[in-house]
Amino acid sequence: MDARIIRSFAEVGAAEWNALPGAEAPFLRHEFLSALETSGCATAETGWDAHHVLLRAPDGRLAGALPLYLKTHSWGEFVFDFAWAEAHHRAGLRYYPRLVSAVPFTPATGPRLLADGERPRTALLEAARALGTALGVSSLHVLFPGEADRATLGQAGLLARLDCQFHWFNEGFATFDDFLAAFTAEKRKKVKRERRRVRDSGIDCRSLAGHELDDGLIDVIYRLHATNFARHGHAPYLNREFFAELVRTMPGNLVVELASLGGEPVACAILLRGADTLYGRYWGASGDFHSLHFELCYYRGIEYCIREGLSRFEPGTQGEHKLLRGFRPKPVWSMHEIADARFAAAIGDWLSRERSAMQEWLAAAAWHLPFRQGDIPARLEADVRDRLAAED
Repeated sequence: MDARIIRSFAEVGAAEWNALPGAEAPFLRHEFLSALETSGCATAETGWDAHHVLLRAPDGRLAGALPLYLKTHSWGEFVFDFAWAEAHHRAGLRYYPRLVSAVPFTPATGPRLLADGERPRTALLEAARALGTALGVSSLHVLFPGEADRATLGQAGLLARLDCQFHWFNEGFATFDDFLAAFTAEKRKKVKRERRRVRDSGIDCRSLAGHELDDGLIDVIYRLHATNFARHGHAPYLNREFFAELVRTMPGNLVVELASLGGEPVACAILLRGADTLYGRYWGASGDFHSLHFELCYYRGIEYCIREGLSRFEPGTQGEHKLLRGFRPKPVWSMHEIADARFAAAIGDWLSRERSAMQEWLAAAAWHLPFRQGDIPARLEADVRDRLAAED
């Protein structure tokens, strides 16, 4: 098979890219990745220099791909390695640029080695390694890979880093109250009180699909999104053109929860849906409205999954407060290869200790779920449950 590097998604057809194994996930679709590029959000100028790997069979068929960027910073990745960069700098070594396989600004687990079978996945990795050697980068990073890719990368010697997110799982609930029935009485009352505060404040919430978003509504959701970043002293990663492109090319994947007060939009949550999973991605509000973030970003997402029959809701990164609202701790991973042998050994040792601490944290966090204590072990995924069993 022939591996080559492309510098733009314009160099590969949408149909053949989307036919790759794993590319059906909304963030891996050609439309999404291309929108990041054509809107100017993920380009060489913003520190996301495309060096995607394509693998073609002898007959010219696209047999695999790896989304890959030459990065000059670590922003927008949600796997924090700033201490590694500082350590390289103190040692007189250059950490940037480095190669990163990721979906820009999107901490969602999924395929990265888009190929069917171990041989083409390994070929993609070797092509990335060869590129790294040619460019003289300090490291190669694969962020939020799926289980099959993680196994391939681990066997190839990449270092594993463990982190945690909080996901909701649909157990065949008929209504939101059906979901709350598993909570303790105290935690159930707290959720109901938060939702009642939003209703009593006169705020009206509605769900919008992508095809319902006209230019005016795109202006609204972008303004609210940008306002949230400005409140924290940052420029938004994404611009209006990106959202408009998603509305044009992926309306069936786009979901917006919009809150209005007196007919005026005051907050929104922007989500994407896959075949069985809802992903919460972007939030914005024009002011501070009690409990509205929980309503738009969590509770209405859960209701949407129940209504639409989706099995999983991933609301984003971090946030231990999600535990108390029924989102379970979920281990997530990143894989890393460090060129300098001394730093590789030191970082490998540090990651081993970090993994142990994170496993302890996952086990402890599970017992803060709002469910009745006797029900908690049955509601955990196997990877967390096995850790609890090992502690016993």
